[in-house]
Amino acid sequence: MDALGIDTVNVGLPGAGPRAFADAEALAREIFGSRMRIRPHVAGRTQKQDIQAIIDLCERVGQPMEAALFLGSSPLRRLAEDWTVDYLQRTTEEAVKQGVSAGLPVMYVTEDTVRTDPATIVALYSTAIRAGARAIVLCDTVGHATPRGAFNLVKFAIEEVVKPSGEKIRVDWHGHNDRGLAVANSMAAIAAGADQVHAAALSLGERVGNTPMEMMLVNLRLLGLIERDLSRLKEYSEMVARATNTVIPPNYPIVGRDAFRTQTGVHAAAIAKAYKKGDLELADAIYSGVPAHLFGLEQIIEIGPMSGRSNIVYWLGKRGIPMSDEIVDRIFAAAKQSSCVLTEAEVLALVGSPAGH
Repeated sequence: MDALGIDTVNVGLPGAGPRAFADAEALAREIFGSRMRIRPHVAGRTQKQDIQAIIDLCERVGQPMEAALFLGSSPLRRLAEDWTVDYLQRTTEEAVKQGVSAGLPVMYVTEDTVRTDPATIVALYSTAIRAGARAIVLCDTVGHATPRGAFNLVKFAIEEVVKPSGEKIRVDWHGHNDRGLAVANSMAAIAAGADQVHAAALSLGERVGNTPMEMMLVNLRLLGLIERDLSRLKEYSEMVARATNTVIPPNYPIVGRDAFRTQTGVHAAAIAKAYKKGDLELADAIYSGVPAHLFGLEQIIEIGPMSGRSNIVYWLGKRGIPMSDEIVDRIFAAAKQSSCVLTEAEVLALVGSPAGH
């Protein structure tokens, strides 16, 4: 994550118990001990015991970390909990002051901000800022927002909360992907003036997950909003998949197995011609909206029932395998009769090449 230029990472919720505390401590120590650029921050409910756990953690590692203090705010949650807005304001003020008085920067978070009424949004965030919070997080906790809604909410918070406060306040957007709009919503939030957006690798998170980190990095890079080396993006994604026992779908954008693979003859012929010209950018662009080389990857030409002879010539040439018209014809005939893309072993068997190739 540090190599990819990700700015900050949530290392956990230490108030959740001894294991959560130990994990957060280990991550923070690794980050500080290795002098990484990435900044750790810590989550907690707006409850005294959670905030004290964050304070204790910072004392143990010898470094202050931003405290992300969250509180449910929507009318739905208030109805379920029998909470009043006055109660939420008192809770907010006490929690933020507890963190600030311990010397911690506080990031104040309302859950389900998207479905919270405007008056409550103004009341809670204004209370947090007066108590000393210097970052606010607008949350689409259940993935309910649309891009226009995300844009409008960020604009509203800046105009009705941040500017009237007279303080320098960072505005964050935290999205979920329940409607498949997490990336679009995050981009809309940035367009509206958000300073930072939250994401998780491979969209992992509650239900269908958070905003996918790799997709955000790709889109920010392609829009010219960041200039970072993302050549290790696939490595990062695959490492997360292994660590979390999840599978990256083959057709997942950028980091999926098939992201830059083609077997279609028309596509392959054009890509092969571009490579023959030595024009990497042309090869990347001619049948792809995402330049593979920006992410340490390349276009892959396969052989299957939709392939032409150019696929076979390219495939064999890429591997340095001697070819003849007879070999190309044999592979072409087999591909046309196949119901799927030929595996490398199947093509090599058709070539009749030694196993070492």
